Amino acid sequence: MPATGDGRGLGAESRSGAPAAAGVRQCLGAPCPDPAAPAVGEDALNGMNGMNGLNSIHGLDTLEGLGRLGGLAAGLGDLKGIADAARMPHRAAATAEGTVESAPGTVAVPGPRATRRAFGGDRVVGGLKLLAIENDGTGAGLLEELVAASGTPIELHRAHGLAEAAAQLAPIGKRGRQLPSDFSCVLLDLGAQPAGSEGAASPAEERDPLDGLREVLRLAPGAAVVVLTDAADTQLGADAVATGAQDFLVRDATDGPLLARALRYAVERKRADESQRRLVEAELRGQENARLQRHLLPTPLLDGAELSFTRRYRPGRRRALLGGDFYDAVRTDDGTVHVVIGDVCGHGPDEAALGVALRIAWRTLVFAGLTGQALLTTLQHVLEHERRNEEIFATLCMLVISPSGPSGHRPGHQAVTGAKALSTRPAPGVGQQLLPSEGPATEYAQVYLAGHPAPLLLSDSEPPTVLPTEQAGPALGLLPCDDTEAAWPPFHLELPPGWSLLLYTDGLIEGRVGAGSRRLGQDGLIALIGDHQSHGLTRGRLVDGALAEVEELNGGALTDDVAVLLLERNQPHPLMG
Repeated sequence: MPATGDGRGLGAESRSGAPAAAGVRQCLGAPCPDPAAPAVGEDALNGMNGMNGLNSIHGLDTLEGLGRLGGLAAGLGDLKGIADAARMPHRAAATAEGTVESAPGTVAVPGPRATRRAFGGDRVVGGLKLLAIENDGTGAGLLEELVAASGTPIELHRAHGLAEAAAQLAPIGKRGRQLPSDFSCVLLDLGAQPAGSEGAASPAEERDPLDGLREVLRLAPGAAVVVLTDAADTQLGADAVATGAQDFLVRDATDGPLLARALRYAVERKRADESQRRLVEAELRGQENARLQRHLLPTPLLDGAELSFTRRYRPGRRRALLGGDFYDAVRTDDGTVHVVIGDVCGHGPDEAALGVALRIAWRTLVFAGLTGQALLTTLQHVLEHERRNEEIFATLCMLVISPSGPSGHRPGHQAVTGAKALSTRPAPGVGQQLLPSEGPATEYAQVYLAGHPAPLLLSDSEPPTVLPTEQAGPALGLLPCDDTEAAWPPFHLELPPGWSLLLYTDGLIEGRVGAGSRRLGQDGLIALIGDHQSHGLTRGRLVDGALAEVEELNGGALTDDVAVLLLERNQPHPLMG
């Protein structure tokens, strides 16, 4: 039975699951061993002999076995266990199989391992596969002697010249494709000539001694390279390291341990260089992706609209600048302002790409003259062709703000002069045709909702109000366009002077409030925006303050994409008389 370091046999447990030796001490009152006591006593040997009494499945078969095991527990003073006791010269002898043969009648326990323990920096994790590229002056048997004296498992392969080494560094597969090299290190004698140059050089022609190194680096870009130079060519070895080698050795000053350390150092340095190269490539790729994503975010085209447009965008994915949410705002030649905000379900680069496609398609369709139901129907066709599966859908809110002259009016529009007009009790004039009146220009908006949260109408004197959603249609992609329920009728809205509209995606209202499962919701957003307005926050400060408080209530950054738009009519400054 093998012994553990605390003197307990593996698997010797009582019925309650506790180790048998501990149970014996508890039942028989045997004292714990004194660390100062002798390593092994006669009771210990008797206890080892008495282990034959533990024949039942639980190790507590007979009272005699218990007594002998108790003697074992009392006699073991050394916490290293039975294995250390058995290794004492006067008690056991090692056998050829690596086990310890104890005294007659005792149990054989494992003995010490025959392999030599590696120390400190000489520890080797695995063997090295080395290709040595030699020339005529390398010296016969030199490498074998160095490898034998290195104390490191090295699988040595040899090649005379680079022409012979090329076949091993860049083997050709069955289909004529070059296979990657599996050598962990290459030892190159700088006297070796590059492939194809044997016999080509004349005494009048000077050959660059580093051409062979460049050829090796080209043939085996993933292998570490150590060059071998003469004592007079130490500067050449330094130049080789600058060219791309990991280290160099002087032929006459190299022994086995030095060779082993140089090879291991070269392999680890190559790994570090490759890691650094991949890190730099990842950083450059990340910068390119950031620039790409940043340019994919829209630039609103609202010149001449005299509107304040505040936008904030926060993707839910870490280290990303673009998510599945999208927005845009443009002003057409007739003075109409078109605004859209949407959300593609899901999180990831595919959803972000689909959001960009929908935004670009929306802007193109607006400039082509489409609006309303025709635009949303065409946009759904784009979604159906661009999505990767039929389960992907997108919510959307679209505003069409039309200009009008003084006292202008469009029949059928709902007059909204403030938050009271959208309360549960209709205000006077709601749904009725308004008479022309003198005053500032009146603007009208058509609001289209496709499964998207309704915007908030903000006022300086009253709490924010959610626009009605009775005429909201389904999200894009949920129903086919020919379905009778796949319709998006507009909600007509008369905008009061100095109006402000807050558009957002559901990531803003789905944040948690506290540690429970409660969500912020639209009611919480209304209270939050109203509180910030009462403290005098406007425009960018209002949006940033709202986002900061939502994240604080959530206990950290929001996991969903968030897009927020605040569209405001600029107030004309009064003339100073």
